Formats: sequence, structure tokens, C-alpha cells
Amino acid sequence: MNVIEVQGLKKDYPLGKTIVHALRGIDFSVEEGAFLSIVGPSGSGKTTLLNIIGCIDHPTAGRVRIHDQEISELNDKQITDLRLHRIGFIFQSFNLIPVLNVWENVEFPLLLMKDKRKEEIAARVERLIRAVGLLDYMAHKPAELSGGQRQRVAIARALVGNPDIVLADEPTANLDSETSESILKLMRELNEAERTTFIFSTHDPEVLKYAGKIVKIKDGMIVGQE
Repeated sequence: MNVIEVQGLKKDYPLGKTIVHALRGIDFSVEEGAFLSIVGPSGSGKTTLLNIIGCIDHPTAGRVRIHDQEISELNDKQITDLRLHRIGFIFQSFNLIPVLNVWENVEFPLLLMKDKRKEEIAARVERLIRAVGLLDYMAHKPAELSGGQRQRVAIARALVGNPDIVLADEPTANLDSETSESILKLMRELNEAERTTFIFSTHDPEVLKYAGKIVKIKDGMIVGQE
């Protein structure tokens, strides 16, 4: 069963008097529970593709369907609900809230959902913090953590709402090789345990050994799939 279907996706950006063709007609699908890597050099369109799938950006042409919902047909409230309840994000810059500690950063998406009981929130937050190995750091703020620890917080935050899909944009880009490996192993373990669909972009060939499926992108076009 496909959770994501992308057809004829194009994205153009104006740059002065010229037009940058970031995506030039992307077609692919993602099965439920996949651990898929979008690989390509910097500037190939990986981030643009993830942002469109995650409803952060809009395509110039083409379509994206998530769970048989055509994204372009959804109103603002439906888009917000889709992003809040069905999609988790892991950014290479972590995007943690500096004034909140680990527990509060992970808890934050659940508070936005409005429909969670206090006991349910606490249990879910503790389980995810335990899963990423940060129980001893719950009171620490992001500035007091290493890069790898901050990325673990970002992973816990992305998964705390029990999303169907997690999008990770270069999740190991700012980490050393040993930390990168531990983060990828953690993502794979959570993928298998939760059956969450992971899509992560990378330009690092070392990362690819963890991928179940690989989509290769160059100059805004898919040039191969494995």
C-alpha cells in the first residue's frame, strides 16, 4: 500500500530575471513502512521535494497524494491537521525551541493537538525520550546538549505524535560519522518498531547502507531508483 504518490512534480523559483527549475517532473511512490533515502548532490532538489511532500511548500505543477488525499485540494485547516497528526519533521538544523528543555521540546507537538489527556501526553513523551536514550537529560535545554543529543530530541519530537510519515532533511549533515551511525540505527529501529514510514535526504554515500530503497535525484530529476 502506497502512503505517498508523487506525479509530474515541478517547482520553479524566480531568481532575479531568471527562473530556477528546482524540480523538473518527479514521479515516485512510497510504500507504508518504507525506509527510503533521497540521495543527490547539494542543489539537486532534495529539500524542495521534502518540503512539498510535507506541505511546507507548494509545487508549480504536478500532484502529491498522501493516504489518497490530494494535497492541492485541502484547505488550510486540513493541511495543518495533516502536518500535525500524520507527518513528523526532522531538520538538519534541529529546530528545537531554545528556551524549552528536552521534555518540553518533545511534548510541544502533543500540546498543539488539544485532544490528548495529561496522562497520555506524559506517557508518550517519556516513552520517546527513553527510546532515544535521553532520560538523564530531560531537564537540559538544547544549548546544554551535543549535536547528536539535539538530533535525538528532534527525532523524539517528530515521533511523539505517532505520525504515519517522518521526513528527515539531511538528518546527519551536522554530525560526526560515529554519531551519524547511531542516529541512523536509531531511526531504523524506530521505523521497524513503529512501522513509521521514513523518508530522509542525504548526499553522504555512507548513509545509503541503511536505506531500504533509494531514489537518486540530480538537477531536479530522478536519475535512478534502487
